[in-house]
Amino acid sequence: MSTFLYRLGRFCYRRRGAVIGAWLGVLVLVGVSAFALMKPFASATTIPGTEAQRTLDVMETEFPSAHEGHVTGTMVLRAPEGRKITSGQAAQDVARAVQEAGRTPGVASATAPAAEAGSVSADGRTGIAEIVFVAEKADGIPAETKQSLEKAATEARSAGLAVELGGAAFDTLPPIMGPAEAIGVLIALAVLVLVFRTLRGAVIPVATALVGVGIGVLSLLALTSVITMDSTSIILAVMLGLAVGIDYALFIVSRHQTQVRQGMDPEESAGLATGTAGGAVVFAGATVVVALAALAIVDIPFLTVMGLGAAATVVVSVLIAVTLLPAVLGLMGGRIATSTVPVLVRRPRRGDRRTDGSRTPGERWAAGAARHPRLVLVACVLGLGVLAAPAADLRLGLSGTNDPHSSAARAQRMINEGFGPGYSGGLVVLTQGENKTIVTSAARELADRIEGLPDVAAVSPVVPAASGKAALVNVTPSGSPGSEETTQLLEEIREVRSGVETSTGTEVNVTGTTAVNIDVADKLSAALPVYCLVVMGLALILLTLVFRAVAVPLKAALGFLFSLGASLGVLVAVFQWGWLGDLLGIAETGPVLSFLPMLLVGILFGLAMDYEVFLVSRMREEYAHGTPPTEAMIRGFGHSVKVVTAAAVIMIAVFGGFVLAEMQVIKGMGLALAVGVLMDAFVVRMTLVPAVMAVLGHRAWWLPRFLGRVLPDVDIEGERLMKQRAAQPEPKAGEAEPVGAVSGGTRRI
Repeated sequence: MSTFLYRLGRFCYRRRGAVIGAWLGVLVLVGVSAFALMKPFASATTIPGTEAQRTLDVMETEFPSAHEGHVTGTMVLRAPEGRKITSGQAAQDVARAVQEAGRTPGVASATAPAAEAGSVSADGRTGIAEIVFVAEKADGIPAETKQSLEKAATEARSAGLAVELGGAAFDTLPPIMGPAEAIGVLIALAVLVLVFRTLRGAVIPVATALVGVGIGVLSLLALTSVITMDSTSIILAVMLGLAVGIDYALFIVSRHQTQVRQGMDPEESAGLATGTAGGAVVFAGATVVVALAALAIVDIPFLTVMGLGAAATVVVSVLIAVTLLPAVLGLMGGRIATSTVPVLVRRPRRGDRRTDGSRTPGERWAAGAARHPRLVLVACVLGLGVLAAPAADLRLGLSGTNDPHSSAARAQRMINEGFGPGYSGGLVVLTQGENKTIVTSAARELADRIEGLPDVAAVSPVVPAASGKAALVNVTPSGSPGSEETTQLLEEIREVRSGVETSTGTEVNVTGTTAVNIDVADKLSAALPVYCLVVMGLALILLTLVFRAVAVPLKAALGFLFSLGASLGVLVAVFQWGWLGDLLGIAETGPVLSFLPMLLVGILFGLAMDYEVFLVSRMREEYAHGTPPTEAMIRGFGHSVKVVTAAAVIMIAVFGGFVLAEMQVIKGMGLALAVGVLMDAFVVRMTLVPAVMAVLGHRAWWLPRFLGRVLPDVDIEGERLMKQRAAQPEPKAGEAEPVGAVSGGTRRI
């Protein structure tokens, strides 16, 4: 593979105009396709086959909505303290606001709050007006219509009412990338300037990463015409594409710049950097892609789309790193070695190998860990264990995607305050059978039993279907949709139904948005151990292939579990317990997003294996050359630590930038990934790994003989390519070598 990548790198360097033009053409093509084909994002998370989802499908047939085919919204109105919206001047102001909304172009109807319809709170202060739009989708509502409704709301506010617009029509989805997220990119650029000591070299990884993200995200947007996708899939693709795109380019450009500064011909250097560092990039990208694609095995549609979308963006990032990047380096030529930042001109660097045999800072760090390895092991394990402890209280759930500071979010808070937190997350109990009398009687009996359960705020009268084969009862929990009390109530309703089913011969199921979300979280929780086993098994196989050892893969997999535990522990402490909530802008505490742990496993696994490969492969190289195991670890660590540190800081900066976003979902993803990378890179890979390698010594590289005969020798660092080059004369600068030839040789493809 390294020889092929070497040839590919030189080809792209020489044909830079054509390669750059081809990639820009692809970018324009997918951009046009996205704008022509993209459809609205999905607004709900479902898993076909769950009880709640199956029942919801039945209800659409038995109880068709009067507004089917039209998007709806709400106008939530609240009277001042001591007044009611059903009487006096407040009632007149409410009626005027609703009438104004109903006359708005683009609105099909507006229904005023009514106590008999359950849309007026018990104290009479808060009411919910339903607004039905002509449009079928929220994005089909004209801007003028929303502006007119906001004007009506403003007029009602001037009359003394508190008014907010909410519902599906007013949910606001986050921008794909905003100012807060761009902060991470700026930090990454600053790190790159420090690493390369040249502004030119620093801009290249960011520019190529943005091209990769653009192509990946625009392709996903175009696919929304044929695939149901939510906005989180796009945000994850942006987040991961930026991080790995910059990091992968960093590894290659760093190698190339060092070689050019040492006097190597730029074209030869670009090919060699692509063949060596590029091989590690391809392997690293493959691990991330496989881990994300493996999300498909849990058979959860929205998670499959999310994983495959992010994996596709990573594939694009890898392809750009080994093709577009060498072409851009061709534009730079020898200027990649020069600095345009006066304070960063070339000086002897502390990271350079000492000619007098003294240690570099990286080597001193590894040597310190090797001097007291057991103490380091205990300290790291205890520290990570403390961070992971809150994960024992992990609760999973699904949260909305609307901006917590938007009118829709404020409207929901008004509903919660006026009607109780369970009003918008009611449970629907559906009774089905062949005999109308039996079905209705069974539904009444079940309603009586449910009324006696704890955490029930209200139970509605039985509503029979027109067909006579179904009847429903609405149950309002006293707790919020994501609370433990509501989850427990759902379980209790499903327990008490069995007696009714047996005595009446009917079938009883529970559904509603809250039940769907709880069922989704339960299925994700059940699928997580299976997915972890698959990913861990994959880690052991891939690392055994790369390092041809048993202990190194086991150590890498255990280290990954420590990083994962610490990341989940921080998530629980911040999002469930509320620690640092004010500092991070957490609007409200609640369960951790149900699919986040699974995404963390996939993404952190891939990134952890990246750092493992980049650090330990140089240790293996030193050991293979006859260096004693501890000294091989120290030297290998010294060679790799600078670029791995920069890569980790860039990852943390990119992911951390998303913590500043307004959306709870994005905050959670950004925080979890930033903490995971921080723990894995700096605690596990750069501290725990040197200590473990020092304790194991020669045993770290032991491999059973039968495995040595069976396993292929995977040369991801280009060792064979380097030996081949050493045995052949180096080509002269500017020599036009055919793409099929290895430098100085005669072999063709």
